[in-house]
Amino acid sequence: MIGLQDRLEHARDIDAAHQAGARLDKACEVVGITVRTLQRWKAGQGLSVGDGRPQAVRPVPSHALSAAERAQVLSVANEPRFADMPPARIVPALADEGVYIASESTFSRVLRAQGQLQHRGRAKAPRKGRPPTTHVATAPRQLWAWDMTFLPAKIAGQWFYLYLILDVYSRKVVAFEVHAEDDSDHAARLVQRAALAEGLHGLPRDQRPVLHGDNGATLKATTVLAMLYWLGVKPSYSRPRVSDDNAFAESLFRTAKYRPEFPSTGFACLADARDWAHRFVHWYNHEHRHSGIRYVSPAQRHAGEDKAILASRHEIYQQARMRNPARWSGKTRNWDHIAVVTLNPERSEQATPDSRPLAA
Repeated sequence: MIGLQDRLEHARDIDAAHQAGARLDKACEVVGITVRTLQRWKAGQGLSVGDGRPQAVRPVPSHALSAAERAQVLSVANEPRFADMPPARIVPALADEGVYIASESTFSRVLRAQGQLQHRGRAKAPRKGRPPTTHVATAPRQLWAWDMTFLPAKIAGQWFYLYLILDVYSRKVVAFEVHAEDDSDHAARLVQRAALAEGLHGLPRDQRPVLHGDNGATLKATTVLAMLYWLGVKPSYSRPRVSDDNAFAESLFRTAKYRPEFPSTGFACLADARDWAHRFVHWYNHEHRHSGIRYVSPAQRHAGEDKAILASRHEIYQQARMRNPARWSGKTRNWDHIAVVTLNPERSEQATPDSRPLAA
């Protein structure tokens, strides 16, 4: 867009060059406009008023949100249960209740217009990371990931230790414990608890899960390896000197430590740390809608309920599209069931793009 003062200068320079013998089209080309543009400026008010596009009155599209609908979007987005959620989580949650108000992009536009589109929650905006090592899961109890993380205490220099096992296919936490010390015996007992909870004794040994972890000494101790062999669980470890080769477990820990109820000053005692872990795991398994599994809860996917939920969402979106077809420029959101999850999609077949490790 060329301002009025620049237009006057360009027109004056072009006229001077043209009178001096220069071709009009070449003179216009030098200043970056066409002859037709110059003619339009002179024929209208382009050299007296300037560009009229910023002041143009544009009709409101017939399918635009009404004032009441925009107010409803704002009201829903500011409900306490959605206060720390982005539109990508809000809309699927409403669809599970049989309600469709607007698309994710419409929620974003309305919130942006009100200055409310800042990243919600304590966590920083997610960044893309490199994938971990190779294993594939097509159902629960095929691929587990485990790790241990530090939980700060209020006493400087003191830590508690959260041991956790995650089902990579469903993202469900299948076992966890919090202890005051880092000990391989705790890790061995945790694996045993997970095996009992998931009924591995009823599976043939060749169908029992792979357990992927990092190269920490605790997870590679002889006690742990003996327990894994006895349970029929196959160990897998990250590559040496690669810190992000267990991305699913690391993503879960990041989600845990940026929850609003996570104490930034540390836990007062071991009992407090264990109580927090119990509440977090319950929320994560049963209430949290995970972005990597189409915004269903890990417990729903672990139980095989996600297919019906995703089909219902697809139907809700189709009905919304039929009510207001002008608001949809393309297909509705993809609610297809994710059938394959892999630790390293770059090394697997390219037919499984949805298996990339996403944020928890």
